[in-house]
Amino acid sequence: MTREVVLAARPQGAPQESDFAFRRVVERDPGAGEVLVRNVFVSVDPYMRSRMSGIRTYVGPYEVGDPIDGGAVGRVVVSNDAGFAEGDWVLSGLGWREGGIAEAKHLRKLDPALAPPSTALGVLGMPGLTAWVGLVDIGAVKEGDVLYVSGAAGAVGSTAAQIGKLKGLRVIGSAGSPEKTGWLRSLGIEAFDYRETPAKEALADGIDVYFDNVGGPQLEAALYALRPFGRVVACGAISRYNDERPEPGPRNLGLIVTKRLRVQGFIVVDHGDRYPAFIAEVGPWVRDGKIAYRETIVDGLEQLPSAFAGLFRGDNVGKMLVRVGSD
Repeated sequence: MTREVVLAARPQGAPQESDFAFRRVVERDPGAGEVLVRNVFVSVDPYMRSRMSGIRTYVGPYEVGDPIDGGAVGRVVVSNDAGFAEGDWVLSGLGWREGGIAEAKHLRKLDPALAPPSTALGVLGMPGLTAWVGLVDIGAVKEGDVLYVSGAAGAVGSTAAQIGKLKGLRVIGSAGSPEKTGWLRSLGIEAFDYRETPAKEALADGIDVYFDNVGGPQLEAALYALRPFGRVVACGAISRYNDERPEPGPRNLGLIVTKRLRVQGFIVVDHGDRYPAFIAEVGPWVRDGKIAYRETIVDGLEQLPSAFAGLFRGDNVGKMLVRVGSD
């Protein structure tokens, strides 16, 4: 038997623990081309909130009663595929489970000698690729640009801010606590606490690129601050994900026209072909300590609902992970 987390009800506003339930399932033996994986780390990510709403966006919604799939890192227990052996570390989409069966073709083998396996869910995984693609491909940043990153202490934001520094940009980042801004400043980021300093005030000298993880008032402030021909890399809008009704958008959208701004949204799943180039550039930076990363690790499968809700309270510094097994 193994346990998994299922969606018990569609969240109304901020997700509650009562929106989830735990279910025991009987494990079967893997068939041909399949692998049985025991999860060690499970990812909680902001995009999961929109999937819980029942509205299809770029990916199908979770249905009530369905297990929550998503990124997970674990070890192979039984393999029925020549490409994987017992004990291998793998990245899977098994999500909020203690473990399960996965098709081998959907797994990626990890080398723990190169980086801790948990980084496949963070700085060297989907969040890191998101940051890199957002800056390099969408934002087309160049040396000397002034970059503003909201949510700069999160998994995507902290990676984007550091990549910006390494590429010769002046980087400003916002976060929501003294601990977070202190960490960002230790990395050479000009950080401010948006709860204490209005973003419009902090950005008064102007910016060239805005990497948007937050939306709402932060986006409005950035539109005021962007110089003519500036770029908005629209990655996320976590400040709006729990809204029960749509809030009015930024009041200054006319600046997109008068300043000739380019605003582009993107979804990282459209850029999987860029993963080798991302790893080639960012992997050595992580290995050599030029990019630092933080992980907020919560222990226990039963903590997944509260860890997920914690994303929207800003509980995490860096990547939020839940450890559901031992390595």
